[in-house]
Amino acid sequence: MKYKGIIFDLDGVICFTDEYHYLAWKALADRLGIYFDRQINNRLRGVSRMASLEIILENSPISYSQQEKEAFAAEKNEMYRKMLLNMSEDDLSQEVRDTLVELRKRGYLLAIGSSSRNTRTILGQIGLGDFFDAISDGTNITHSKPDPEVFLKAAEFIDQKPQDCLVVEDASSGAEAAFRGGFDCAGIGEASHDIHTTYPLEHFSDLLTILE
Repeated sequence: MKYKGIIFDLDGVICFTDEYHYLAWKALADRLGIYFDRQINNRLRGVSRMASLEIILENSPISYSQQEKEAFAAEKNEMYRKMLLNMSEDDLSQEVRDTLVELRKRGYLLAIGSSSRNTRTILGQIGLGDFFDAISDGTNITHSKPDPEVFLKAAEFIDQKPQDCLVVEDASSGAEAAFRGGFDCAGIGEASHDIHTTYPLEHFSDLLTILE
């Protein structure tokens, strides 16, 4: 096998929580009287919580202290976490489930590399709480994508070198992070068109073909 490990981004790859993020950020922005729409929301994909807040605050006429910003981020996350409790195993598609099971059968080490601090909550809600060999997420990194830290730590957690791992991403910032970390990248969605992507995917199950 060319690769020993596969590292998956979570949101937009394994499952989709974009709408919950949008609704929580929109509620916060509305409360603060800041204009926020789906176009601005697209800039937040693959970006850490505090970096996302800074993007939203670009449209604010008021400057806020770091303490206030941290309170805003916590407020948004609390709203988001409550929404996540609506998720269930129905939010994991059969295609993704079957592909992951087949990759496991083929002997790959499987890890998550996500900037989200809610990764374990989400995985638990969709029935994958104990499935992956390792989880690298927002709780163990200090730099968000396009910094490669989250993927480098995921590779470290499964005791593999970057060149022996394939990253699966949907965001351009994630594809760039993979490239900067020395990983090949399979890109789906936005990342399928990114210059840093090694293998463009039309469907998640296409992984089984490129890994034959």
